[in-house]
Amino acid sequence: MARVRTALLPPVLAILFAAGLCAVALVISGASPLTALGAMVGQVGQGTTAVDIVNSAAVYYIVALAAAIGFQMKLFNIGIEGQYRLAACVAAIVGGALVLPPVVHTLVIILTGVLVGAVWAGIPALLKAYRGVSEVISTIMLNAVSLGLIAFLIRPDSFGVLQGNNISTAPIEPSGQFPGIPTGAGTIFGMVFVAAALGLGYWFLLNRTRFGFELRASGESPTAATAGGVNAKRMVIIALVLSGAVAGLAGLPEVLGRDFAYTLTSPQGYGFTGLAVALLGRNNPAGIAFGALLWAFLDKSALALDNVGVPRDIVLIMQGSVVLSVVVAYEIVRRYELAAEQRRVASQLRGPAIPQKEPVA
Repeated sequence: MARVRTALLPPVLAILFAAGLCAVALVISGASPLTALGAMVGQVGQGTTAVDIVNSAAVYYIVALAAAIGFQMKLFNIGIEGQYRLAACVAAIVGGALVLPPVVHTLVIILTGVLVGAVWAGIPALLKAYRGVSEVISTIMLNAVSLGLIAFLIRPDSFGVLQGNNISTAPIEPSGQFPGIPTGAGTIFGMVFVAAALGLGYWFLLNRTRFGFELRASGESPTAATAGGVNAKRMVIIALVLSGAVAGLAGLPEVLGRDFAYTLTSPQGYGFTGLAVALLGRNNPAGIAFGALLWAFLDKSALALDNVGVPRDIVLIMQGSVVLSVVVAYEIVRRYELAAEQRRVASQLRGPAIPQKEPVA
């Protein structure tokens, strides 16, 4: 019961605090919080909003899983942004250049994205393991390098194709596209099921394998893990490379399910959103799924706020306050549970009171 409370109470407190802060901001600006909330909930049933929420949540989920793998080792892979964008670009180039049988073509594109993400994350992994370079610094710098590399790769004289005022990679043939599920409100990306499979694989890896135990043990106490025979350098490299490999899949739902190419205007910012979602979900696959859906709901339903005269920036306030307050909430709950455990142990050590005998007259 205490474990469930520790896992669920902090995100609930963080969301309630963020909602309260937004309500205060709306009241000060002269708007009604209930009106804003009603407009956002009502927007879910309008047009393609519901499908857009599911599709965006799948992307956020993949990126957050990549971040969570690093967090298990106390590694802050802030380079996910560059890893998934470079992986999507190279995968789109390979996919547009090849013509293969349907399933094989799609698998080659996916494996290319995984490989590029892993290789790009391997650079800071090696620097961290063998030179002690902070992964935060190296991955931030590589984000900038990846943007320049992408700009070079999709130039018209490289692998790019000029289409009107936009530059993109060569279009991927239908044999390489990942079919989705058409609905009355749009098409759900087929990669949504890949994201769900990744979540199951992440849970199994951490809780049912020796590697998962070593990963968590190294994150909790590298010294104790080393004393137990775990190679710390090896775990750092594997954790960051695996994080990059998963990040390499994050750009593919849109490349294979909607755009069928990578362009200069392809969506960006998913890497930093994934870090926030992983924090909100406390690195738990179910918690991350909830955080991804919440974040996608706030993003997509915010369009309705303009219709009721509420500034859309209120959503940014809520998202930012959730990220800040979730860290504080987890620390408060952790200290509360620790104090409760200490009181319980102290009570057991004291033992039951010994009854006093009545004096004999």
